[in-house]
Parts: sequence; C-alpha cells; structure tokens
Amino acid sequence: MLLQRIKLSRIRMSNHFLKSIIKILICLCIFLCALRASAVNYQDTTRISLLFVGDIMQHDSNIEAAFNPVTKKYDYSSCFEYVAPILRSADLTIGNLELTLAGSPYKGYPQFSAPDALAIELKRSGFDVLVTANNHSLDRRRKGVERTIDVLDSLQIQHTGTFKDSAHRVNAFPLLIEKNGFRFSLLNYTYGTNGIPITKPNIVNLIDTVTIKADLATARAQQSDAIIVFMHWGLEYQSLPSKDQKVVAALCLREGAKLVIGSHPHVLQPMVWNQQDDNLIAYSLGNFVSGQRPRYRDGGAMLWIDLQKVKNDSASITSISSANYELEWIQKASGAKPEFTSFPFRYFETDTTLIKSKASQEALSIFAKDSRTLYNKHNVNVPERVSPRSDTLIYSIRLSNQEGLDSLTVKNPIIEFYGIEKIEVETDTLMMVGKFYEYALAKQALLDIQTKTNLTQLRVVRRIDLEDSKLPSRKDNPD
Repeated sequence: MLLQRIKLSRIRMSNHFLKSIIKILICLCIFLCALRASAVNYQDTTRISLLFVGDIMQHDSNIEAAFNPVTKKYDYSSCFEYVAPILRSADLTIGNLELTLAGSPYKGYPQFSAPDALAIELKRSGFDVLVTANNHSLDRRRKGVERTIDVLDSLQIQHTGTFKDSAHRVNAFPLLIEKNGFRFSLLNYTYGTNGIPITKPNIVNLIDTVTIKADLATARAQQSDAIIVFMHWGLEYQSLPSKDQKVVAALCLREGAKLVIGSHPHVLQPMVWNQQDDNLIAYSLGNFVSGQRPRYRDGGAMLWIDLQKVKNDSASITSISSANYELEWIQKASGAKPEFTSFPFRYFETDTTLIKSKASQEALSIFAKDSRTLYNKHNVNVPERVSPRSDTLIYSIRLSNQEGLDSLTVKNPIIEFYGIEKIEVETDTLMMVGKFYEYALAKQALLDIQTKTNLTQLRVVRRIDLEDSKLPSRKDNPD
C-alpha cells in the first residue's frame, strides 16, 4: 500500500510539473507573438521643416544701397539682418534667384547682374537651395548662366533650373536634396526668358507639358520622399492665379508632385493645401527682396511646410503635417543713400523705432491689410503663423566692419564701457555693443562711439533671440 501511494504521489507530481511546463510554454509563445507583432507594427516617425520664399531681385536702387563707399565693397548684411534668424531656423530654406551673378558691371532692370556679395549673404542668412529658371536667366547670355552656376557651386548652395549643357542637366536634374533623413526631388521651370534665345549649349528649363511629364517620371524613379516643383509662371501684378497656372499645377500633382511653389507675379497669390489628397500649391510668394515700391509689390510671404515620414519594415509614407505663412515687408529708408531692410511681421509689425517714418508705417499697414484680405478669402488650410511677442525690446549697436576690430574693442575705453558681445552665427561673427531698453538711448550711445572712436560703419539694431524663430505656430480652424 505504501509503495502504491508513493507511485501515485510521483505521478501527481509529474503531472503537476508537466502542467507547469505547458503553462510556461504557452506564456512564452504569447510573449513571442506579441513581441513579433510589436516589431511588425513598429513605426518610426521623422519630421522636417521646409521654408519657401519668393523673388530675390536686385534693382539699381538695391545695388546702390549695398555699396559701401568707404570700403568700396558691397554689404548686404543690413538687408537680411532680421529675417536671417527665421531663414536659419528652418531645416531647409529655398528661394527664387531672379537675377544673374555675371560679374560687373552690376545692373538692375531690365538685365540683371548682382554682386557676388549678395549670394554670400544669402548663404550666410540661411538659404540652402536656390532655383534659377526665370525670365531673367539669360539677361547676361551665356556668361550669366554659367557664372551664376559657378558662384553658387563655390558657395555650396544647391541649385537647379539652368544648366551649362545637356550633360550637366542629365546628371543634375531633377535635383536630389538630402536633409535630416529625407530625400526630395526638386524641379524648376520658367514660362520664358523675355524673348532672349537660349545660348547654346546652355539649357534653361521651360514650361512644356511633355517635358514636365517626362521629368516627373524621372523624379518618381528617384524614389524620394516628396517631389517639389518650383514654377516661374503667371501674370505679373495679378493677385489670383491664371487658368494656365491652374492647368500646369494640376498636371504636376497628377504626375506625382506633392508641393508646387510659384514665383514671377511679384505680388502674393493664394495658397491651397488639399488635405485629402495631401498636396499643396502656393501660386506666388511675392517679392522677398526687390526695389519695387508700388502697392502689393513691396513685400512677400514666407511659406512654412512641415512634413512627417512614418516608416515601418515594409514602407514609408511622407505627408504634410502643417502649413502656414508669415509676412515680410521691405523698407526703403531715405537718407544720404537708400537702405533696404526686410522686416518680418513676427517682430516688427507694430515697431515704430526702426520703421520710423509715417510713410513707411502706412505702407507696411497697407501691405498687411491687402495680404491678409487676400489670404483670408482665398487660402485653403494655410493660416498665418503667429508667435507671441515679447513686451521687452532690446537694442544694440552692431559693428558692421569687423576687420581690425579685435584689438580696438579690447583696449578702447568707450567700447569697454558699453560692453561688447560676439555672437557666432553659422560661419559669421556678429559684434554687438551694449544692450539698451530704449531706442533713443541706443542712438545716443551710437553718437558717443562715433565721436570717440574711428568707427563709422555702425547702426542700431533690434536684438532678436534666435530661438524665438522656433516658436510653434497657431493654426486656426479651417472651417
């Protein structure tokens, strides 16, 4: 009897042990299945911010304003002083270079050639890519086309739209841009070249539907995350897109483009974000910088587009996550010689210190009203980017000419009294003297420094925190 009980006990123990093992195996299987499902469903999301601006031009008045009679050089730093923090804050900034870099003699309308200093300042201010196919591409014929390409290459600014020859176009078009884990195909075309025949063997991309369809097929074969088409099109000074613009835009979207950005009218035209089809058209961004002063032409819009890419083991999907704009206005200040400054509304819409004259304040107000009236009525899902404004304004004196300043700033008592700050921005060093909470005090300090040192190339500037450019936007209800 005892032996039988021992055997039964052993059997019961083995059954219990077996059941425990089975439970462990079942739990392990469930865990492995869940782990596998988690791996399969794992998604990696990355984001990138794109910033597009309109026409970059140089009329005679712009070129004259940039010339420094003391150094005999061209200096554009004051022109882009206040938009540069915004341009730099985007992951990728793209604009339309509507001029040539053909060398001297420098000239504005009707056949543009701007100083190389402009391109250098565009690079320093934050531009990553420039498109070059427009109606002024051939203003200086072959030399203008090829030298513009060479200057941009030397500055490592990516570009597309014009090419030295067919081999250059085959190898470089569509332009493939890689940034922050994203790959973009960029295409650029113009309606014409002001009647100037294309200089052989150069190529300027013209708007031709057969060519565009073939190029977009090539772009799709690049398997980039998004295709962007930058068009130079439309009717000058018209605030609504033409029928031809709408037809060409629709073609681009059908053939795979996600973004279609427009230039040439020199005034703002509407922006349309089709959220259902996940594509966006901005028909015209107006003038980013120019010498044009008539109503509607003295400013432009900067278009922000945020893209997100969701990637798993099998595929990735790139979509538009947000789109908004902000306005910028170009002041032409009167004085001994004209001075152009681009003022972003984010900081300067209500500024009466640097935008001093009543005429300038009135012109800015009219541009603001006109632009918002147009966009509020015709934009689709693209609101204005709004950032909180600080109640505290701080001004400093910027030393424009940095050459030979190091020893002076260390030893000169007046500079030491106000204090100097070196701000490293990209490859540039900004030298700021003093911090003043009233514009009038900064002006007094400026006169003090000018009378007690040999420094003459100084100006009062408003201090802008570079991090302010990254403040989130406020997207209004599209309904």
